[in-house]
Amino acid sequence: MKKTSVVAEAKRIVVKVGSSLVTNQGRGLDRAAIAHWAEEMARIRLLGKEVVLVSSGSIAEGMQRLGWTSRPKEMHKLQAAAAVGQMGLVQAYETAFARQGLQTAQILLTHEDLSNRRRYLNARTTLRTLLALNVIPIINENDTITTEEIKFGDNDTLGALVANLLEADVLILLTDQNGLYTADPRLDVQARLLDEAQAGDAALEAMAGGAGSAIGKGGMLTKVLAAKRAARSGASTIIANGREENVLTRLTAGERIGTQLTANTEPLVARKQWIADQLQVTGYLYLDDGAVRAVTQEGKSLLPIGVVKSEGRYDRGEMVACRDPRGKEIARGLINYNTDDVQKILRHPSSEIEAILGHIEEPELIHRDNLVLT
Repeated sequence: MKKTSVVAEAKRIVVKVGSSLVTNQGRGLDRAAIAHWAEEMARIRLLGKEVVLVSSGSIAEGMQRLGWTSRPKEMHKLQAAAAVGQMGLVQAYETAFARQGLQTAQILLTHEDLSNRRRYLNARTTLRTLLALNVIPIINENDTITTEEIKFGDNDTLGALVANLLEADVLILLTDQNGLYTADPRLDVQARLLDEAQAGDAALEAMAGGAGSAIGKGGMLTKVLAAKRAARSGASTIIANGREENVLTRLTAGERIGTQLTANTEPLVARKQWIADQLQVTGYLYLDDGAVRAVTQEGKSLLPIGVVKSEGRYDRGEMVACRDPRGKEIARGLINYNTDDVQKILRHPSSEIEAILGHIEEPELIHRDNLVLT
């Protein structure tokens, strides 16, 4: 039986288009390609499917408009280029979709928008409302105000976060490569295109080259990690060449193109999904072996007696990461006590918290409901 693409049965799709595709390798906006993607997304909408677009390209377009031949290193210049380029990028998309009879909406996000629970829920409500109104949301990172401390880092990650935010069925990552190969095809003639795998399989990260390789720097590693993140909400991921003829239409018809990374895990409940999606943590807790076992195998909350060491500065309710004795992160969650209080009660049983601090917030450092395994 011939395998079909997961896009065929999907109801809600997030499409991420890479900067090299949008800007024709940095030479300026590829308006013909943008027009074609808009046409394909219009066809998808006619099938009753919802589509969200995550697009790179604002900085590259801004550089072209400003006449800059090399990418600046200064943050303020990058932000200026993004501000200028965003005008052209959105204008191009608006024009292309208008020809298809579709309205568009621009959504600019920072990590702070998704790390704050209230703003996270507001963003989700706005996006769902736009989809219900048959509007195509066009999402990008808010590069004009983002600093290094709050950057998503790449729009593959942003695409995965949006897929989780909307509980999408599929994330399609359009790139200038044909998909994920078993090795770097530029270096290994035996490398073959991977048709399908399970998102989150550790072997995929090795195939993507690792953080220090040429292909990793080219973006394939971020795509593999984005697929792993998207799978937490049940979304499968397709990595495909955006230059492939009618790629979105063919995927929607069930044709297998590129690499399909299937989500086979049970989706996290909404609140835990939000916790899992936080890219930044404010502190680290080092657990003994007993606490690691209790958290990872027995489904228990984290108690102060199992914590050996605390690092960083954090307040009650902030995100902290939990590490095993060897320093590997095993979980993260919302802490019930601030840094100073944790330092006083770690290695103590919960029954002694009130005597030590003079008060007790909760018997746990992190309750199981606010804890996600990583």
